[in-house]
Amino acid sequence: MSHKLGINQNILELIGNTPMIKLNKITDELEGEFYTKFEGYNPGHSTKDRIAHHIIEQAEKEGLIKKGTTIIETTSGNTGFSIAMVSRIKGYDCILAVTSKSSSDKIDMLKAMGAKVYVCPAHVSADDPRSYYNVAKKLHSEIADSVYINQYFNQLNTDAHYNSTGPEIWEQTDGEITHLVAASGTGGTISGTSRYLKEQNPNIKIIGVDAYGSVLKKFHETGELDTKESYPYRIEGLGKNLIPTATDFDVIDKFEKVSDEDSAHRAREIALSEGVFAGYTSGAAMQAVFQLAKKGEFDENSKVVVIFPDHGSRYMSKIYSDDWMQEQGFFDTEKFAHSEIEFIK
Repeated sequence: MSHKLGINQNILELIGNTPMIKLNKITDELEGEFYTKFEGYNPGHSTKDRIAHHIIEQAEKEGLIKKGTTIIETTSGNTGFSIAMVSRIKGYDCILAVTSKSSSDKIDMLKAMGAKVYVCPAHVSADDPRSYYNVAKKLHSEIADSVYINQYFNQLNTDAHYNSTGPEIWEQTDGEITHLVAASGTGGTISGTSRYLKEQNPNIKIIGVDAYGSVLKKFHETGELDTKESYPYRIEGLGKNLIPTATDFDVIDKFEKVSDEDSAHRAREIALSEGVFAGYTSGAAMQAVFQLAKKGEFDENSKVVVIFPDHGSRYMSKIYSDDWMQEQGFFDTEKFAHSEIEFIK
C-alpha cells in the first residue's frame, strides 16, 4: 500500500512534531502569553520517545546493537516504556531497572510492552548496590551482548532534543519565544532544547524546574554536589541525587524548586482548566511558572513555553487518585477537596 496515503509504516514514525497549545484559563491572571509543548502526544506518551529512538538508531549505525542484543536501561518509567516500544518494533530484548517511586501504572505498562522489570528501592544513595543505577550496571556486566543506554550520562540524550524539540519550538513560536520552562531530570530535554534555542537567540531565558530533595539547583549555583540537599520526594522524573553529565548547566539561566504537593494539585488544575491531561512533572513545571510570575519574572511581552513532558494516564494510581492524594496528606485544606462520585443503585 502506498505511503502517500498517509499511512505510517510503524508507530515510530509518529515520534516528534508534538503540538504547541496556548494556555488560556490557568494563566489568565498572569502577565504574558503561555504555551505548552505537549509531549504526551508522542506515541509512547512522553518526551522520552525522542531519545529512545535516536539513541537506539545511532547505536545500530555504530554496530553496537544488532540482532540478539539485549537493551538495558535505568528509568523512572517513561524512558523505559519508550525503549521497550522501540525494542518491540526492532526486535530486541529489553531489561529495565526502575525506582520503586515509579507509579504502578508505569510499571504495568513496561511489562505490557514486553520488558523484564527490576524494581529497586528509591530512597537509597546512587552508589548503593541496590540503586537502580547499579542494578542496571550489574545486569549489563552479566549479560553477554547487552547495551546499557545510560541516559543520565549519554550525550545522545541531549542531541535528540537539539535535533528535534528545539527546532520545533523555534518554528512553532515563529522565533518569538522569550522564556522556556522545563523540568530537569537527566537534563537531556532542557539541555538539548535550550542549546538550540540559545543559538537562535541568546536572550531567551532558560529556567529549569527542580524538586525539593534534589541536588541540581544548588549544584547549578555553586558547582558543588551537596548531599545534604538530597532527601526523599514523590515527583517522578524530576531532580536527581547525582549530577548527570547529560545536563548542560551552562545553557540554563536558573532553577526553580517546587514541592510535591503544589505540583500534584497544579497538574489536576491543568486538566480541569485546559482539558490537557498532563503528568506529575507537567504539574511541577506549571507550578514553577506561577512561582516565577509571583517573583516578577514575566511581563506583558513575555512569550513563555512550558514543556509538559508526559501524559496524565501514567499517574492514575498517584496524583489522579483521591485515595493516594489523601494518603499523602494533600487533601488537608478545603481548597483541595475530594472529587465527587455518586453511585446509582
